[in-house]
Amino acid sequence: MTWKFETSGFDGQCTLFGVNIFQYRWRDCRETAAVIDPHYGTEKVFHVYEVEISGQIHRFAAGEFSNCVWGFYLEKNG
Repeated sequence: MTWKFETSGFDGQCTLFGVNIFQYRWRDCRETAAVIDPHYGTEKVFHVYEVEISGQIHRFAAGEFSNCVWGFYLEKNG
């Protein structure tokens, strides 16, 4: 699976899928995603999660780039 960088920000302050993603419960999919840090070009391994927002399930990969700085990735089509 290929993942595309979507956004990053401080703990508790990231907008993903039009909402503050930290205000929702994340379900760990027990999968990992190899992603590329958009600033340094290094590979990182983040966990894959699902979240329900307004009745729809969304998948994303997330992890900390550094202390309290999170990165979020979405599955890339094709």
